[in-house]
Amino acid sequence: MDRIKQLCAFLEKCESFADVACDHGYVAQYMLRNGLCKRAVVSDISDKCLSKARDLLSDFINAGTCLAVCCDGLEKIEKDTDFVFIAGIGGEEIIRILKNGFIPEKFLFQPMKNADKLRLFLLQNGCFFEKDDFITVGAKYYFVIKGKRGAFQSYTSAELAYGKDSLHNPKFHAYLKSELAKKRSYLSSNLSAENRLEIERQIWRMEEVLESEIN
Repeated sequence: MDRIKQLCAFLEKCESFADVACDHGYVAQYMLRNGLCKRAVVSDISDKCLSKARDLLSDFINAGTCLAVCCDGLEKIEKDTDFVFIAGIGGEEIIRILKNGFIPEKFLFQPMKNADKLRLFLLQNGCFFEKDDFITVGAKYYFVIKGKRGAFQSYTSAELAYGKDSLHNPKFHAYLKSELAKKRSYLSSNLSAENRLEIERQIWRMEEVLESEIN
């Protein structure tokens, strides 16, 4: 729940809100309870998961301010929805959802992995990031990308890999050191030559970013 609470701090007031791959529906509940949206829709590809959100949001559903739909990604989400939230799934999966659906007017994404690929896709499709940082829950780090459609933004390779705001986060040094330790430990595994070369490349890039961040 601490992750969800921190993510809610990035949300903003809007007319219509969508929580995609909603699981329990806590974020939509936060938006509706605090009067941050007039209407919300929660969606999940699993009807079993969606039933948890239906139970949690039953009062809002009965009042007509919330709609629960079982669908794949944005399949049944209106394209004019003001703000779309997607969290807890991989960056490549978010890209697939956007490709099959649409890029929202405003969005907040929290990819579990491949945040760099998601950043690149969004930037290539005319998005501007208002916040590109990370949050921490215990020893875990989660990238957070908040933005909107329709504005050009240039990014360096380091910003693309870790987020423009992340590089200035006081906890970034600790994050990068922890990631370096993980990557170095992988080298002791029985890896193919191709995978070993890729991990070595990632380590080199991290060391380069870490050195520039220190200097």
